[in-house]
Amino acid sequence: MATKVQPAAATQDKTIGQLVVDIKTDVTDLVKSEVALAKAELADDAKAAGKGAGMFAGAALFGFFALMLLLIGASLTLALLLPTWASFLVVGVLLLVIAGVLALVGKSKISKVKAPERTIATSKDSVQALKGVR
Repeated sequence: MATKVQPAAATQDKTIGQLVVDIKTDVTDLVKSEVALAKAELADDAKAAGKGAGMFAGAALFGFFALMLLLIGASLTLALLLPTWASFLVVGVLLLVIAGVLALVGKSKISKVKAPERTIATSKDSVQALKGVR
């Protein structure tokens, strides 16, 4: 938002009440612009974090399926001692590999999320500017 800059003579003609109203308006505009900047900067990172969380959920689902198949395979092995248990174990291990890959992809998506650097910088500049006004 553009700030209205007035000449020194016009500022001196204002009453204290008018100056207080101007300060209130300027601070309100500043806060609104900072919030808008933060929203814009975090939108893409929030989408990436959501995708990463979805990958972790997929990894958990496949991990659960793998556990069930491995348990069934172990049960059949002990109960029947037939060669069919090997097929259950191969499928279970394959699902564990898929779960591992999904977990790694999800971790990489979430690790790309970063702090809103521009918002932090402009907020620090605003605080320094306000400190200089005193």
